[in-house]
Amino acid sequence: MLSIYALPSFSLRFVPIWRRNFLVWRKLAGSSILGNVAEPLITLIAFGYGLGSLLQNIDGVPYIAFLASGAICMSIMMASSFEALYSAFSRMHVQKTWDALLNAPIDLDDVVLAEMLWAATKAMISGLAILLVMFMLGIGLHPHTLLVLPLLFLTGMTFASLGLVVNAVAKGYDFFTYYFTLFNTPMIFLSGIYYPTTKMPEWLQTFASILPLSAAVNLVRPLLLGRWPDSWIFNLAVLLVYCVAGFYAATVLTRRRLLR
Repeated sequence: MLSIYALPSFSLRFVPIWRRNFLVWRKLAGSSILGNVAEPLITLIAFGYGLGSLLQNIDGVPYIAFLASGAICMSIMMASSFEALYSAFSRMHVQKTWDALLNAPIDLDDVVLAEMLWAATKAMISGLAILLVMFMLGIGLHPHTLLVLPLLFLTGMTFASLGLVVNAVAKGYDFFTYYFTLFNTPMIFLSGIYYPTTKMPEWLQTFASILPLSAAVNLVRPLLLGRWPDSWIFNLAVLLVYCVAGFYAATVLTRRRLLR
């Protein structure tokens, strides 16, 4: 029997699972996109124009552009987290969809991989909608923005992997409140979305620099503003480490929960 600590096995058998999730989502695509896009757009309007009328620019960048280039990363984080937590938990525990899938010649690793990639895909769709709004505001209209797309997908994969870790140990939907309250929400205020992290104490800047959302913002914001990111190797490495380690942990914990 395969050890629960073995490295994840990869195959194309994840594709039908991803497609199944996509076909189910497509029936409610409009309301789903609206729900994922509405909150960051409200934030953008409320803070971008409200606070932006008092705070004209940050380091020479209009505040609404500063905020938008960080808020899109926040949106990707929240959308992929919701999908990897609430929706994946429903399929695993409530609807028993995973049990049905495992009756086919499919490994549990294929299911976890499909869930991670689907959550990243769904978050990416919402991110593209926000990016379109940013274009309408005149933000990100330059070639650098093409590099933002794979970074947004990697960000979605990272937070989907972390969400699946929590999903694997959750006993119910209420458990996810701890994740959002103690992990995601503090990151929003520590990752330079609303204000530069240089305004924080030095020790807090150091801590914030190793957070996945900070890494995503540090990579995406400069590109959307037409610049090359500083320390891009470090920030890319932070995202990759969280993504790979999170996916491995999610696979191990899901095996422990469902295959014992």
